[in-house]
Amino acid sequence: MINPVLSDDVATALADGVPVVALESTIFSHLGLPSPHNRDALDRCLTAIREGGAVPAVTAVLDGVARVGLGDDEHARILGPARKVAERDLAVAIAQEWDFGATTVSASVALSAHAGVRVFATGGIGGVHRGAESTGDISADLDAMAHHPVITVSAGAKAFLDLPRTLEYLETVGVPVLGWRHDHFPAFYTRSSGVPVPHRVETAAEVAGVLAARSRERSGLLVAVPIPEADALDAEMLDAVVAQALTDADEAGIVGAAVTPFVLGRIGDATAGRSVPANLALAENNARVAAEIAVAVAGRSS
Repeated sequence: MINPVLSDDVATALADGVPVVALESTIFSHLGLPSPHNRDALDRCLTAIREGGAVPAVTAVLDGVARVGLGDDEHARILGPARKVAERDLAVAIAQEWDFGATTVSASVALSAHAGVRVFATGGIGGVHRGAESTGDISADLDAMAHHPVITVSAGAKAFLDLPRTLEYLETVGVPVLGWRHDHFPAFYTRSSGVPVPHRVETAAEVAGVLAARSRERSGLLVAVPIPEADALDAEMLDAVVAQALTDADEAGIVGAAVTPFVLGRIGDATAGRSVPANLALAENNARVAAEIAVAVAGRSS
């Protein structure tokens, strides 16, 4: 059984009932945003959570130890080369004592649950890939949300995924999907995918209430927060880029996990780098909303 090590500030916060927001480490490593944008993302997310009245807890595997919360002197370690760790990889990363395992959404949700952290913020979740009926390519993020009592706050999922099927899958496994002051599921860089969310919420108190009232004690929920309007990319242009990138990936035989960096690279090229500032803005915004929700969850618990 995984028993993550908590940083002193996270351990104290949980013991005292102070709100905590977990963060993944993949986005801050070389697997996520390029340097120096990854450092900027980390600083902005940490600041947004602290200003929102919560304690940030970056998740990672360092020297074979699962961690929830890092000291300031350890942040430099998560900005460089890493091995990606999904939930299925956690036991391997620990047993083989990986130097730095960058946690994805599924691993971060799992570590949050084991640590007793109820709110987790990320950029975007994985989902059902297009063509999954033949490839079976469905992100472990969805299963993690179904099996751990954690609120995941994200800007929806990447537009190149099969978003209607992603929502159908979440319905099947019993994960409530809540649109944060919005009626449609966001598509990461754009505010709306055109796919309606099952439920809309206006306040953090509503989200905390949903967590408390869910029928499955060990399941979580997803809060879909659209990217701030000023930072969103042009949806029509993005759809065209994604469609062409997926066609090119198929013709080149690029499948599975390799599709995501391939398509993101095309988006970066097509937007002349505007996708990076958009990514930073949505990650910071998600952290801010997550802190607000964490405060409401802590208040309800007390």
